[in-house]
Amino acid sequence: MKSNITKAAMVVALLGVSSQLFAQDTTPETTGRFGKKEFRTWSIGGHAGVLSSNTIFNGNGRDFQAAQESLGYGGYIKKQILPALGLQADFLAGKVKGLRGLSGYDANNNPLYTANSSFETKLEWSAALTAVYNLANISINRENAVLIPYVKAGAGYMSSGADVTTGSVVDKQSYREGYFIPVGAGFKLGIAKGINLDFGYDVNFVKTGKFDGLNTGKFDKFSYGHAGLEFALGSKEKPQLQNYSSLANLRNQSAEESADLRRALSTAEQNAKRDKEAMEAKYAQEMGDDDGDGVANKFDKCPGTPSGTIVDGAGCTLKAAPAIIREKIIVTEADKKVVNEAIRDLEFDLGKATIRAKSYPTLNRVAALLVEKNFSLKLAGHTDNTGSMALNLRLSKERAESIKAYLVSQGANASRIEATGYGPNQPIATNKTAAGRQKNRRVEFSLF
Repeated sequence: MKSNITKAAMVVALLGVSSQLFAQDTTPETTGRFGKKEFRTWSIGGHAGVLSSNTIFNGNGRDFQAAQESLGYGGYIKKQILPALGLQADFLAGKVKGLRGLSGYDANNNPLYTANSSFETKLEWSAALTAVYNLANISINRENAVLIPYVKAGAGYMSSGADVTTGSVVDKQSYREGYFIPVGAGFKLGIAKGINLDFGYDVNFVKTGKFDGLNTGKFDKFSYGHAGLEFALGSKEKPQLQNYSSLANLRNQSAEESADLRRALSTAEQNAKRDKEAMEAKYAQEMGDDDGDGVANKFDKCPGTPSGTIVDGAGCTLKAAPAIIREKIIVTEADKKVVNEAIRDLEFDLGKATIRAKSYPTLNRVAALLVEKNFSLKLAGHTDNTGSMALNLRLSKERAESIKAYLVSQGANASRIEATGYGPNQPIATNKTAAGRQKNRRVEFSLF
């Protein structure tokens, strides 16, 4: 009765732990704890190997002098909590055997063994809850690990019965239940996504009273060297958390980000080239003079005037063309002074071709001079090297055209005014200083 209750309690406890862990894995697929979609955290494994009463912890005075290796087999269900830590329910069965039982000690405290004696303990069943800690995840270029060394330890409960033979007498002892402590180490090899080879060596410390048939009042021990296969459960599209390499994932993410950046840069370059070509085409169209009347298309309010027509600053036909009253043009110092004052007072809105009102008085005197003496005037717009070449060429041309349009609006003959933009191509000072750039941003007036 007591045996059945103990078995039931052990099974219920393991199922309870498993179900509680499983409840943590039923959340819908979202971005996971480690920056990726959820992982496969459940796995099952099976293994077989050698059971032996000989362990790496053998000392003086073993219960039986020699071991007889025999077949063992088992399996486990595992829940991976973290990439390096998992909990698994282990199950093990088989037989543990030994030869020549301990009979006592001599005067020098050396153990004495009975020649014709042996034991054979059958593991009716055993179950343990074990924590498995991965010491490393050896994989740099792949997300699925190639090699994972691990250590493990836990606690379990088993039912075992020993047959002790002395000479021709066999003592068949009944099954006994008791606790044991499994510890071990091993390594796993990733052979495919979600499939691992598992190699391990476990030592089990048993306190059942008489695991090997001899009650010496100390822990009995047996070892289990095994090999097996582990299979991850769940969608094959998800990586196995235990095998997940954050270094490999970081490398893959960096490669993806670099590829995205290269694509973005390529697209940006293509867009910039397209925008530049469109801007240059627009500039050429706006600053061109399709009807040849001396007024740029952008400022021409009457496009299509016949060739040779005298027009005003808006490109529209003048009702009466001014007569040419002199053949020789003489520019005096007083005339130059008027122009220089206009250049000195000339101001535009920042980055635009809009003339500020404070420039009007001196420009009016220039317009009056052109009307009075029928001078010709060349306007040359210049900029510094700040910004793109296309932008500077357009701005310098527009500013020269803006001055021409204003002078014509004050009565000057449009056919005698030439407006040209040179951008940053004809500097008169260095562009490396603010003062130099200020000097280069100018419109030159040339009377002739």
